[in-house]
Amino acid sequence: MFEGGAEVSKILDLESRWPELFAGLGSQSRNAIVQAFAASWHEGWEPNREDVENLTNFVRGTYDRAEYLRRAVR
Repeated sequence: MFEGGAEVSKILDLESRWPELFAGLGSQSRNAIVQAFAASWHEGWEPNREDVENLTNFVRGTYDRAEYLRRAVR
């Protein structure tokens, strides 16, 4: 499928795109991360590595909530 001259993915497969970001996370955490991005993706937002890395680090406990929010608003 093409939109505006660019190919749009039909499947949100963040784990295949950036497997290193999901290393060490359980299936529930992995699913929660993908679901957190799903609504925006369905509205046309394309995930980027930085946003996915920020959320996986937060879920992993690398960042506290304040640090996650600080990075998210950048």
